[in-house]
Amino acid sequence: MGYKNEKLAEEKVFKDPVHRYIHVRDKVVWDVIGTREFQRLRRIRQLGTTYLVFHGAEHSRFQHSLGVYEIVRRIVDDGFSGRPEWDEDERLITLLAALLHDLGHGPFSHAFENVFDLDHENFTQAIILGDTEVNAVLRQVSSEFPQKVADVIGKTYPDKLVVSLISSQIDADRMDYLQRDAYYTGVSYGHFDMERILRVMRPSEEQAVVKSSGMHAVEDYIMSRYQMYWQVYFHPVSRSAEVILTKILHRAKKLYETGYIFNQHPVHFQSFFDRTFLLEDYIALDEGVMTTYFQMWTKEKDPILADLSSRFINRRLFQYVEFNPATEYTKTGELSALFEQAGIDPDYYLVVDSSSDLPYDFYRPGEENERLPIFLEMPTGELREISRSSDIVDSISGKRRTDHKLYFPEDLLEKGKDENPLYRQILHMLRG
Repeated sequence: MGYKNEKLAEEKVFKDPVHRYIHVRDKVVWDVIGTREFQRLRRIRQLGTTYLVFHGAEHSRFQHSLGVYEIVRRIVDDGFSGRPEWDEDERLITLLAALLHDLGHGPFSHAFENVFDLDHENFTQAIILGDTEVNAVLRQVSSEFPQKVADVIGKTYPDKLVVSLISSQIDADRMDYLQRDAYYTGVSYGHFDMERILRVMRPSEEQAVVKSSGMHAVEDYIMSRYQMYWQVYFHPVSRSAEVILTKILHRAKKLYETGYIFNQHPVHFQSFFDRTFLLEDYIALDEGVMTTYFQMWTKEKDPILADLSSRFINRRLFQYVEFNPATEYTKTGELSALFEQAGIDPDYYLVVDSSSDLPYDFYRPGEENERLPIFLEMPTGELREISRSSDIVDSISGKRRTDHKLYFPEDLLEKGKDENPLYRQILHMLRG
């Protein structure tokens, strides 16, 4: 039979609050779940700093990865199987790509990536292809199998239908994280009728499409995504925590580069500061490691690192005001000068942060980034881009919403405003 087709003697299930049960029958899937690199995802939160706003948002990349796998398993086993457009030989590759699509996420994902100029997708492929337990399992299928899985995640795999199930504007990744994040944050925005979407999803040569009778379920899905981004993912308080987290790492990096003697030397970060890190260094990092450093750095001699670390650990976050860079472009320069006069380093305590999202778009020839549109399959068999049939989707297509905020330590300024008139002037300017 061979390892590729080997089944477990008895089906394994994970009890899941979103999908009820996650089913595993393929031995290779079960073996991959048991690897150290996949188990590491238990120690990486799905929503980074959002737990400091929505206290239930403690769920992990591990949970999400299993959820994406389950959605794809249902699509290919229940929806696509037996249809002429679907190649059964692609089944296992698709399942493993779904399971491993987030394997390379680092601790506090995007903040960590931004500071060290990293890309989690590159690390996902590196773990799949490197000297790892995951690679050893995948190679038992065939010597080429790890590369095929990596190509699906890298969007270079020749079967575009397979890629679209993992990465498109209506993919299993988004369908899981919207529902999962809504469940754990306690909000209602991320809920949509996934059962209906899965029932009307069909394979085509280029991508998965949706029967036209399912258009309203897709509208609901797109609007759920829009609401989740602005109510949860871009929540200004969560962004404040991410700003502080980023500044902690920037400060530690600067101190390291200037020869500062740490009370607690950043052993786990040293190779990242030096740009000499190996894949194993990356795999060794998780959010528990980072939080431990932050806890110890609250006692550092450097007042900026100690204060920022204490703020993050004890949730004493920066306040924010709305900021319009088009009309207030001189404001940050003036404020920076006042901060310096007041003895507050603006590089760490005055931060402009921007959030931007495009809820849905369709490909426009000549644009830099191609976006795979959502197609409806009409009763005639014609494929029609959804905004041509849906007034709701048409109204938001291509409309990017961007939000800018200015973050600052209001508590520090309030505390010192009676003794230092500059603090009062800064507060007046920020609030004015």
